[in-house]
Amino acid sequence: MIHQTRVSNANMMTISEKLSRFLWGLFLPMCIVLAISVMVLYSAGGGNWKPFAAPQLLKIVLGFIVFFYVAFSNIKIWLKSAYLIYAIAFIMIVLVTFVGDVGMGAQRWLNLGFMNVQPSEFIKIAMVLVLARYFAWMNSVELTQAKNYIVPTLLTFIPFALIVLQPDLGTALSLMMIMMGMFYIVGAPKKWFFIVAILGILAAPVVWFAGMHDYQRDRIITFLDPEHDAKGTGYQINQAKIAFGSGGIFGKGYMSGTQSQQSFLPEKQTDFIFTMLGEEFGFVGAFILLVIYTWIILVLFWCAKTCKNRFGQLVCFGFMLNFFVYYFINISMVLGLLPTVGVPLPLMSFGGSSLLSLMFGFGLCQNAHINKDQQLSAKGS
Repeated sequence: MIHQTRVSNANMMTISEKLSRFLWGLFLPMCIVLAISVMVLYSAGGGNWKPFAAPQLLKIVLGFIVFFYVAFSNIKIWLKSAYLIYAIAFIMIVLVTFVGDVGMGAQRWLNLGFMNVQPSEFIKIAMVLVLARYFAWMNSVELTQAKNYIVPTLLTFIPFALIVLQPDLGTALSLMMIMMGMFYIVGAPKKWFFIVAILGILAAPVVWFAGMHDYQRDRIITFLDPEHDAKGTGYQINQAKIAFGSGGIFGKGYMSGTQSQQSFLPEKQTDFIFTMLGEEFGFVGAFILLVIYTWIILVLFWCAKTCKNRFGQLVCFGFMLNFFVYYFINISMVLGLLPTVGVPLPLMSFGGSSLLSLMFGFGLCQNAHINKDQQLSAKGS
C-alpha cells in the first residue's frame, strides 16, 4: 500500500513539488557554458552582437523553452513517444538526403522555411530515447542474446549510412559510438566488442579505397603529417594549433586574439570555437571549460545511478555518452589529436540544431531525475 501511494503521488506531482526536485547542479553548469558561448561569439563578431551573438541568444531562449517544457512534463510522454520521435528524426534524415540544402560541401541542412535544421543532430537524441525504451524492460538473459540487438543495430545503421552519404562522417561516427556505448551499458557480452573491433580493422582498407571521399583521405593524411598540405587541407588544423598555442597560460585577453580577430582561424564560431577560447583566455580558460564539462558528466552519471526506473537510467546514461562524444571529438580534433571532422562543441558552437537537441537532452535528464522514484511499465502506464 505504501508503494502504491508513492507511485500515485509521483504521478500527480504539482509544479512546486517538481521544482523542489529540480537538479540545480545540472542546470547551473549548463547556464555557465551558454554564457561563455555568448561571450566568445560576441568576440568572434569583432565586438558586435551580429552576426553570431544576437542570433545565438535567440536560439538559447528557444532552447530554454524546450528544456523547461521537457523537464516538467510527464515522463510517460517521452516513454510512449520514443519511437515516434525517432521516426520523425529519421524521416528528416531521409528528406535531407534528397532535398537538403548544401553548405560547406555537404548536404546536411533541411530548409523548413522559417529556419534551417540539421537533422543529424536530432537523430542522436532520438537514438538515446528509442534505445532506452527498447532495452529498459529486458532481463539479464535477454540482454545476452544476439537476436535482441538486431533491431537497435538496424535503427542505428540505417541513419548512419544516410549521414555518411551527406557526407558527415563525424556525426555518423558519433552515432555509432553512442550505440556501442549503450550496448556496453545494458550488458552486451564483452566479446562482441572485440569481434567488432577486429572486423573494423579488417574493413579499414575497403573503407579507405572505396568508402571515403578524396577530401576525407586528405584529412587523415594531414592528421598523420600536418605539414603534408599546410596551405590546403592542413590549413585549418595548423592555424588552430597556432592560435591555441599562442594563448599561453592566461591568454591574450578578451577580443585580443590575433588569429581569430584577423580571421586567420577558420570556423572560429563553430567547430573551432575551443581554439578561440584558448587563444583569448589561455590554458586556464580552456581548463575551466573542461572542468565544467566534467562537472556535467559526473552529475549525469549520478542522475543515472540514483534513478530507480530503468528507462530514466538509460536516458541519463545515453545522453551522458552523447554529450561526452560531442566534446571529446571536437576538442581532440582542434588540438590535432584526431582528424578534422565536423562536430560542434556542445553548448558553445554557433548554431541552432545542436543547441536545441542538447537542451532537449538536458530536459530529459532533468525529467528523469524529478521522476526518479516513479515506477514505469513497458506500456508507459
